[in-house]
Amino acid sequence: MKAMIAAAAAMSLVGCASVMNETTHGVRVDTRQKEGAVVVGAECVASNDYGSTTFKSGTVQALRRSSQDMKIVCTQVGQEQAQAQLVSRPNGALAGNIILGGVIGAVVDHNRGTAYTYPTWIEMVFGESLVFDRTLQKGDERLVGMAAGSAAAVANAPGKSGNTSHQCMQQLPGAIC
Repeated sequence: MKAMIAAAAAMSLVGCASVMNETTHGVRVDTRQKEGAVVVGAECVASNDYGSTTFKSGTVQALRRSSQDMKIVCTQVGQEQAQAQLVSRPNGALAGNIILGGVIGAVVDHNRGTAYTYPTWIEMVFGESLVFDRTLQKGDERLVGMAAGSAAAVANAPGKSGNTSHQCMQQLPGAIC
């Protein structure tokens, strides 16, 4: 009887991040010219392994969570493209799920993407390709991007030692990365 109660309790915790987090979360995307002038209303397209969405800069957009990084490209007449890579990082619900819900819950949330979060506020620059890593963001403050391919961006890339990448999830049975 005790074993059945314990099994039922464990099954109720499966998918903890799925319960705590939606499959999308809000990301504010601002754009500016290299000279510093803010550009509101640029056409932006965000995409990851779940698809793409189109929106205007200067807004908060609900973006689909994923274990994979998000690519964003913004365009404006008379400007070179602004490109961004938003690094996907595990959120707090994943750790709680591993502790409370076990491997099955963690795998479910990993596969649904609910265990991951992107930066919540970025500023893209026309003519530049930037990397935005949520582990460098303080609270919900605007995050300054790193030049793609720079030493700092490479040092913080997923899979590098010393960061909080989701590489560990790749070791779980049934995980799809």
